[in-house]
Order: sequence, then structure tokens, then C-alpha cells
Amino acid sequence: MAPTPHPFDPLTPEEIRKAASVVRPQFPGHEPNFRVITLKEPLKKHMIPFLDSQHAGAASAASPRPPREARVQVVIGGTDDDGGANQLFELIVDLTGDGSVVKKDYLKGRHSYIDSAYMQAVEAACMADPRIKAEIETLDLPPGATVIVEPWAYATDGMIDVSQRTSMCWFYLRLLDNPDANYYAYPLDLCAEVSESLQVTKIYRLPSAEHERIHNNRRPFDRRRTQDVSASEYHPDLRPPPRQTTKPYQVVQPEGPSFTTDGNALSWEKWTLHVGFNYREGLTLHDVRYDGRSLFYRLSLAEMFVPYGDPRAPYPRKGAFDLGNDGAGINANNLQLGCDCLGTIKYFDGWHNTSRGEPMRLPNVVCCHEQDDGILWKHTNFRTGNAVVTRSRILVLQTIITVSNYEYIFAFHLGQDASIHYEVRATGILSTVPINIDDKAPPYGTIVAPGVLAPYHQHLFCLRIDPAIDGHANSLQVEESEALPVDDPEVHNPFAMGYVTKSRFIDQETGLDLDFNKSRVFKMVNEGVKNPVTGTPVGFKLLPAYSQLLLAHPSSWHAKRSEFGQHALWVTRYDDEETFPSGRHTMQSLGGEGIASGMAARRQCGAAPSVRNEDLVVWHTFGSTHNPRIEDWPVMPAEKMLVGLKPVNFFTGNPGLDVAVSTQESNKSVLVDDSSGKGDGICCQAKI
Repeated sequence: MAPTPHPFDPLTPEEIRKAASVVRPQFPGHEPNFRVITLKEPLKKHMIPFLDSQHAGAASAASPRPPREARVQVVIGGTDDDGGANQLFELIVDLTGDGSVVKKDYLKGRHSYIDSAYMQAVEAACMADPRIKAEIETLDLPPGATVIVEPWAYATDGMIDVSQRTSMCWFYLRLLDNPDANYYAYPLDLCAEVSESLQVTKIYRLPSAEHERIHNNRRPFDRRRTQDVSASEYHPDLRPPPRQTTKPYQVVQPEGPSFTTDGNALSWEKWTLHVGFNYREGLTLHDVRYDGRSLFYRLSLAEMFVPYGDPRAPYPRKGAFDLGNDGAGINANNLQLGCDCLGTIKYFDGWHNTSRGEPMRLPNVVCCHEQDDGILWKHTNFRTGNAVVTRSRILVLQTIITVSNYEYIFAFHLGQDASIHYEVRATGILSTVPINIDDKAPPYGTIVAPGVLAPYHQHLFCLRIDPAIDGHANSLQVEESEALPVDDPEVHNPFAMGYVTKSRFIDQETGLDLDFNKSRVFKMVNEGVKNPVTGTPVGFKLLPAYSQLLLAHPSSWHAKRSEFGQHALWVTRYDDEETFPSGRHTMQSLGGEGIASGMAARRQCGAAPSVRNEDLVVWHTFGSTHNPRIEDWPVMPAEKMLVGLKPVNFFTGNPGLDVAVSTQESNKSVLVDDSSGKGDGICCQAKI
């Protein structure tokens, strides 16, 4: 008999099948298209006593196990009676016993995420349309060229009816007879719109100059755009031989890893946590504790928005919610041993579902491994010359997603000093559009190849932080460093160099911004637990990724749909259903469903909810304003963004002080001029 899943565990294959079997009878005469069968996480009020009992060693006896439920979304095909429109339903299924439907909602006007099967169907519909074929003929393409269609979710711009799903189809050219050839090097000026019923509804030519607009003037492909493979291709099979200067680098742990796993439960050093994974957010962390003390109930990347800055229609329709529209879990890579992750690796699988409700394994979507992270702490006594060095080791939990042209590497780094860092790396290929070969670049893009424009765009991420700092009654404290006034008789500052910190607590839900001029710090603290040394509340502080916020005007559809981009930080009262800062349904959304709208609605219903000494959630907006450079072509080096969570007056001293010092005996470093690797064994403590 299979063990009972932990309440935070993703659904098992058996549970996915069971949920589908419970849902099918709800739609007699129809074959439901199962879009989502995923865990509906237990209510927090049920989980807290369960977790407390579990950590006390008495989960089975002292606290009831929370209900095990599935969130299921299905699409029912439209009929002639309802105009052919598809209908999206969401059901909550109780998986205990024989199973039952707890809730069933018709999500009128909502649309499910876009997936690879639907994208392939859209592409096939495009290429089968005789009008598209006729347009391609007018391009007079080079012999052997292959036309590639890349469907995107339509980003609302107010120009079409969004009650039915529309796909934007961008056309490219592959000149080489190789499926890995870089077709982004040859964007075509052809564009099409495809309805949810897979009908091509509109065809037109894209603007190819700064002052040009959508048109129907047919122009042949400019063959002067042909590039040498060394400039346009990234795949090693299509490029000159790579450099041979890098010698092998191997990570070896002869005694195995220092972490242990029990299903999705993970322990390393003084850390314990539960690894989660779902179709939308991908990797999630739950019940994060250090040395038995509670730190965070849940950590996840809740959303990301990629708005493009080219104002010429139809390019404003490039505004991708890569989680809400596509799904980080669905698009997670199968991570390759020795390539995506180095060392001694533990992999976690994910599970999704097919359209028929069968479980679908997503292998190796999360890798877990240890990594050297430089020096944790060091001091040299200048009087004795003795140096003590402790190297830092981190535990890395990493997942990688591919969304059309881009790759994103997401990784949680757990440190021996009780810090957590969340790293995002963006790589992949720029999304390109055509430009006349003799034109200069418009002010909102960079020419990266002949006839190829890479438009400016932003990557905005939202990290959802659910603190549980020594408990669930937490507060947000804002601390700023300010210079003391000069020539003030009430203030002692005769040398004009003193400064102090000033703090305030946030009482109600709000959005906040960064201020490096004041070194503004946001602390999540427990006012009910005081540090015995400092006398201040125990807490963790946010180390933000300083970023430009959304550049689109507040009146724009981009801004209406991505409210979290208005501020660098938000604080809200915890709500089991408020998980995503742009709402649960971002596909062709119209705005008014995000974090700011939720706060406004609560204010209208009465007093704004208090967030002081309450169960609160902190949301951090960060990202990159990516104005492409030629060095990003034909594939961009990874751009790194880093967010930190660090203890502040949580301990009574350095929590990494008890980490063993580094020694040559353990590390076995080798001198370049002495391959024997012999050392004194205590080099890290030797006199200098």
C-alpha cells in the first residue's frame, strides 16, 4: 500500500486519475478536455496545527490530517447553440474516500493557459490556410527555406473581442535544413491571428520601419539579410568548432551529499523544508525551518510579466505572463546530469496531466545539490599572523523553464548562515521583428543582424514571501538610515558625521518602494519574540533586487493587467485564495484582478485589513529592463538577478560560527606547479 502523501506533496499519479474519474460524470455527453489537475493546497488554518504536531513528533495522534483536494480545470467544447465558444470550468474535488465534487464553477470569459499541443494546432491551422500559402508565395523565399510559425498568447490591447481566445502568429524563416537552426535570425513581415476554433481570422504585413504601420503591401524577402552561420547560429552542429582552452572541471563528493530526503521532505545542515511543484509556479518551498525554528510558511515565484516596448501595432500584443499564460511547471526542462546541474545530484519529478486526465510525468524538473560559495567568514589576527577561514557551502534547488525563445533559471540558495537567496538567470534568444535593411534602428530596439530588430522589453518577476518568523503573527518594519542634522542645538553631532536609523511599522495593506538614498530596509519581524541580547523583535530582512518598475503608463493595458509592477514591495493580509499578484486567470485578462485591485476591494468593504501582528504576505517585484545589445546575439549570456532573505537579530550571534573551518585535508586543492596535491593539511589556519 502506497504511503499517505504529505499534505504539501503534489498529487500522485493515482490521485490525478481519481480526480479525473470524479469530474467526468459532471459533464454527461461531453468528453472534458482536462487542462489542470493539481493540488489544492490545504487551508492554512488546517495546516498550522498539523505542522506543529508533526514537528512535535505526534502528527498522527495530535492533529487531524487536512483534507486532500484537487483543483481541476476542464474545457468543454462549444456547440452551434452557444456560438461555438469553449467553456472553462473549475472544480474542487475531495480525494478522500470515493471522492466527490466540493465546488463547481463556470468561469465565463476566462481562458486556460496555452500549451505546446495547442500551439502546434495553431501552427498547423496557419500553414494549411490557402491565404497564408498565397502570402508566403509573394515573399519569393530562397530555395530550400522553411517557414516557421510561432504562436503567442494575445496580450490584450483593446482592439479585439477577448471573450474567445486569440493567438498571434509570428512568422520566421529557417534557411538551413536543420531543425535546430536559429529561425529568429530571419523574422518575416507576415502576421496572422487565429481564433480558438483554429480559424485564421486576419492576415497582414508587419511594420518594417519606424514610421510604418500595419499594411498589406507585399514585398519579397530581402536576400541581403542572409547571414553567415558564425553570426546567426548558436547550436554547435551549425557553428565553427568551439574553443579548446577549457580543461575538465569536476565536482566530486567522495562521501556523498550532506543532505537527506524523505519523499519531498528535505534536510540539510540545520535546514528542513518541503519541496513542492505545480503546473503554474513550478518549484515551491513549504514549511521552511532552521534549527527547528519556523522561518517561512511558503516561498514561490508567483508571476512574471514580459512587456515589450515597441509601440507600433501589433507589437503591443507582446506582453507575456510566462507563469499565468504558459506555466513554469509545464514548461520545466528535464535537467541534464553534468550540464544543468553539477556534482552529486538529487532530482525531483513533477506530475501534470494529459487532456484525457491521465497522469503525465515531468522528469527531473528540480535538481538539488551542494555548491561551494566562496568564503563564509574569515579573520586574520594581525598580531599573530594566524588566519581562520570557513568556506561557505550552499544548498541549491534549481529549475529551468523554456518559454518560446527564452530560458529562465530559477534557484533557491540556502546558506549555512541561515540566509536564503533567490536567483533568476535569463538566457535564450531575443524575440525579433523585421526592419528594412537600410534603416537605422528606431528608438525602442537594437539591430542585431541585417534586417533584424530586437525590441526593448522588461522582465518583471514577483516573489511571494509568506513569513512565519517564530510563528504566524508577524509585522513589516521599514528601517531607514538618516544623517543626523548639523548645527541643531538639540542634537549632538559636532563633527557632522553621525547617522541613525529610524523605523516604523506598516499597519495596513499597501504598496511600497525602495530608496537607496536612505538604505531603506524591509524587515519581517515577530514583535512578540524579543532577541535576548538586542531587545528588538526577531526577524528576517529582504535584500531586494534593485530594478526599474513597469515603464508602461498606468492607463495602458500592460499596467492594468500587471498591477504588481506598480511597486517594488507589497504587503497584504494572508488569504488562501490570493496566490497570484495578477489574478488566477491572466490569459487575455482585462485587469482589475491583481494585487492592487484586491486591496482596493477590501477597503471598500470596510476598514483596510491590519497587517501588524497578523498573518501577512510580502510580495517583491524585481526584474530587468532589457535593452538588447549585440552581445546578446545569437544567444544571450545569462543575466543574473538576486533577492536575499537574511536573519536580522534572529539569533544571538553568527549562525555560521559553528561551521567547520576549511582545511587542505578536506578540500584537496592542487598547486598548478605541483600536481602531487600535497599540503600541510592546515593551510587555512596557518600563519601568513
